[in-house]
Amino acid sequence: MRTLFFFLLFMVVAIAVIILAAILGDVGAWYFAWLVGTTMIVLVSAAGATLLDAQEEHAPEALAGIGKPEQT
Repeated sequence: MRTLFFFLLFMVVAIAVIILAAILGDVGAWYFAWLVGTTMIVLVSAAGATLLDAQEEHAPEALAGIGKPEQT
């Protein structure tokens, strides 16, 4: 039943995309590029924020020298 639901959902999405492509015509590629670009900007920003947060969490350990291996 779940597979049938996903199939019907994707069919509806495909039909909507085909109708939008027919309506938009030549400017459809511009809208596609805009959507992909906006998505990439959001994902890169989220990745940068995650990395910054991880650096801030480990900054006190790095300053104290906890993460450094001991020299013999």
